[in-house]
Amino acid sequence: MRKWFKNLDKQTISVILALAWPTMLEQLMQTAVQYVDTAMVGSLGTNAMAAVGATTTVGWLIGGMVSAWGVGFLAFIAKACGAGDKNAAAKAVAQAVTVAVSVGVVFTVITLGLSGMVPRWMQVADGVRPMATQYFFILYTPMLFRAATIIFGTVLRAAGDTKTPMKVGVWVNIINVTMNFLLIYPTRPLTVLGLTFTMPGAGMGVVGAALASAISVAVGGIYITIVLWKHPVISPRGQNFRPDWSILKPTLKVAIPNMFQRFGTSLGYVTFAAMINALGEVATSAHTVANTVESLFYIPGYGMQTAAATLAGNAYGAKDAARMKKLARMFIPIEVGLMIVSGGALFLFAPPLVRLFSADAAVIALGVTVLRMVAVSEPFYGFSIIVEGMMQGVGRTKLPFIFNVAGMWVVRIVGTFICTKFLGLGLVSAWACMIAHNLLLFGLFLWCYIRGTWNPLHKQA
Repeated sequence: MRKWFKNLDKQTISVILALAWPTMLEQLMQTAVQYVDTAMVGSLGTNAMAAVGATTTVGWLIGGMVSAWGVGFLAFIAKACGAGDKNAAAKAVAQAVTVAVSVGVVFTVITLGLSGMVPRWMQVADGVRPMATQYFFILYTPMLFRAATIIFGTVLRAAGDTKTPMKVGVWVNIINVTMNFLLIYPTRPLTVLGLTFTMPGAGMGVVGAALASAISVAVGGIYITIVLWKHPVISPRGQNFRPDWSILKPTLKVAIPNMFQRFGTSLGYVTFAAMINALGEVATSAHTVANTVESLFYIPGYGMQTAAATLAGNAYGAKDAARMKKLARMFIPIEVGLMIVSGGALFLFAPPLVRLFSADAAVIALGVTVLRMVAVSEPFYGFSIIVEGMMQGVGRTKLPFIFNVAGMWVVRIVGTFICTKFLGLGLVSAWACMIAHNLLLFGLFLWCYIRGTWNPLHKQA
């Protein structure tokens, strides 16, 4: 560990933080809005919470499939920027625009066509299914704009611009909260600073929450497209938007394993959530609330992962083996330290955070228990996040695919199935299987790091 800390020079730390903090702030804003969404919907009752939370993991599946394309372009663009080839980066951005439009149209057809079946597949209670179907259909109607936001945000980060996606995210979240406030609740009297007035509202409940999210996503997609088009360095203006296989082939080589990884793990999340939904509304609500709370404490990890992927890709493009090795030795202690602090905070503040979203005593008790369990595993998961991020940046996505899918299905899914179906155990056992999955990933990525298989320049170093 002492050897690692000798590598922490101020100049590189400033670069890391300059890339990481906008992503962290963006994710913090997204999480804050998710907190507000959950709290607002939670005030409508357990059924409303279950309707919104029951299809959340399907959303992860959809987002993950789209994000995989972003990872493919990230590796290509970061490498091109590291090599100083701005023309190649701009050509890749034009291809990203073509892909975003194609993916957005395809997933719009798929999500809207399957919206009525998703709640049934997720084993949502009969009384909640119509509400869950409406929510899902409205939420994914602007899928084209959602794809643009995801892919273009990744493209900008690959070029070292993490501030633009942050700004877009801030505006999207402000619009979302404002529309939530106006659409979820009915017209009612409000008192602010001793002044009482009538606050207009549509009183649309869960449908209002879905509309608010859909509108904000559409605005965000339009905004980030305009910004990318006007970008001074990687604007696609003047480039060819027809498929260019000299760019798409290396992009697909990175994207396809990552896509299968995200599909496999996200489908695992869907299966995992379906098994939890079958445990009843209390377990579903506690699981939804705990996932929402936990997402806040992953922000440092995923913010640093973005910086790690970009800088590793730059170093690979420049063929700088020494810098690649040094970056890893800098990122790991910083990340683990951040996740120790994050995990400690989650353990301490789990009770008041869960109470923000539910007044049900059973939901609160169960949510606090599983959050304190997972808090202990945060530093181990942080290590995995960084090594995986650097592997994405240099285009090595096959091993992470194997690690994540095997861990998800062999440990988490099979373990949860045995615990809940055969042993009659509840949500706590399911989260114990999830923690075992995270610890397995730590062991596998540690092995990968020690052997140097994460680094294509390992032999040169």
